[in-house]
Amino acid sequence: AMLRLRLLTWDVKDTLLRLRQPVGESYAAEARAHGVRVQPEALSRSFREAYGAQSQHFPNYGRGQGLSSQQWWADVVKQTFRLSGVHEDGVLTLMAENLYRDFCSARNWEVLPGAGETLSWCCQHGFRMGVVSNFDNRLENILSQCDLRQHFEFVLTSEDVGFAKPDRRIFEKALRLSGVPPEQAAHVGDSYTRDYRAARAVGMHGFLLQAAGQGQEPEVPPEHVLPTLTHLLALIEK
Repeated sequence: AMLRLRLLTWDVKDTLLRLRQPVGESYAAEARAHGVRVQPEALSRSFREAYGAQSQHFPNYGRGQGLSSQQWWADVVKQTFRLSGVHEDGVLTLMAENLYRDFCSARNWEVLPGAGETLSWCCQHGFRMGVVSNFDNRLENILSQCDLRQHFEFVLTSEDVGFAKPDRRIFEKALRLSGVPPEQAAHVGDSYTRDYRAARAVGMHGFLLQAAGQGQEPEVPPEHVLPTLTHLLALIEK
């Protein structure tokens, strides 16, 4: 049976937008602009380590621990370069500022295939739409720069709300904002834990974006899996 839905909420990273190139490539290009040569692969490895440690010590961009997300990211960038052997404080500070700014623009992000068309179709068919994303407060701007912001009534980031998916409270806030009961709402995302299972836990429907050939989650019925975003259109009606 087709689902009768009123609200669709959306994850962003790797659901609607993706990075144009690996983080290491962007960081290496920034370093080159300052006459510093570091291998992109080394920077990608260092980034994963720095980002992982920072996320563990200061979850959700340091929200509630007195850090701004800009400071949080500056520390990640500097530590990434330090782990890759770059230690000059002045250059580290400059690179951190530049990268924070660059990752706020369409220079570093691209829209996933089918995302624009799918969002337009959903809006034209009268669905209420919102974003529920583990992201810092640059997200509104990034969505605007990538020409997607106009599709959404609201944009909820974990930094803004104070809770990160899979915490149920970020989904509950979306439901409160829209005034739609969970059984008339669905969330679309690429993470089984943070998106699909978390939305289902509050009584929403869930769709898991999962490219063919990715390991299938056994608990997800095939009719909840989207090989591409455009597959959603056949599953919902207005």
